[in-house]
Amino acid sequence: MNSRKPAVPNPDSGLLRVRMDLAYDGGAFSGWATQPGLLTVQGAVEEGLATLVRRPVRLTVAGRTDAGVHARGQVVHFDVEPGEWEALARGRDIDPADSLVRRLRGVLAKVLGGRVGAPVPYRDLAGAIEVHTAGLAPEGFDARFSALWRRYSYRIADRPRNWDPLTRNITLWHKHALDVEVLNEAGSKILGVNDYLSFCKPREFSTTIRELQHFEFCRGEDGVITASVQADAFCHNMVRALIGASLMVGTGEHEPAWLAERLAAKVRDSKTKLAPPHPLVLEEVAYPPVSSLLERAEQTRAKRTEDAE
Repeated sequence: MNSRKPAVPNPDSGLLRVRMDLAYDGGAFSGWATQPGLLTVQGAVEEGLATLVRRPVRLTVAGRTDAGVHARGQVVHFDVEPGEWEALARGRDIDPADSLVRRLRGVLAKVLGGRVGAPVPYRDLAGAIEVHTAGLAPEGFDARFSALWRRYSYRIADRPRNWDPLTRNITLWHKHALDVEVLNEAGSKILGVNDYLSFCKPREFSTTIRELQHFEFCRGEDGVITASVQADAFCHNMVRALIGASLMVGTGEHEPAWLAERLAAKVRDSKTKLAPPHPLVLEEVAYPPVSSLLERAEQTRAKRTEDAE
């Protein structure tokens, strides 16, 4: 995305900004971002929108997810002409937003269903992407830069009796017992605004400085551990690297202080281990009040540019 673009459509352009909230099962997709020759979430949704709007539509996403990672609370935006927006209702006396959700669900079922040549489990992916809501966004809204924070969850079953075949696609079956108290002690030492290079795969011209706001592990009544990780934004692979390092602490391979030591080292090396992607879920993206959307977008864009220089 070009960081010089405005956070909202140029008022003189007459474009309308649309926000959509969606969820998806990432197991069958090669991540969020469009890639030639690969099935991605962005590619599928943009294909569906192009069918409805009758031209290519480019999505801006709140948080790009890796291959195999899921989402319950993903947020995107795209821009349309006023006439294109009204045309979604197809001349009926209905809200274009309601029509968009209903029609896009139908188109996605066709885009994802009956994929000839795909492996058997992925030949019919109808329902793998679900559009929950859509509507005209408030002035100043930017799905990416207006966001205050993103929150992910990660499920871990560290006891064989909790290895449930029905949830194996969203749960890590860990072979060694984990100490939740030790996990939380270690996580508490790396909160705040820091350079998380040791836990990231850096992208060119991008900063690895982030604010990790919440990092906690909780064992549920069913015995399964759920990690909750929240930050203003995440670098590439950051959550999986944090979980991977924490697992080594939780089993006693390293002391709780090791996470802080890795953070201070600011180096990505062979000690950086990524946890598997399939238990990772983008749960929620939070935004400020409508009156602060544009200001937040401009501040975030300026900060990302400044930190990267």
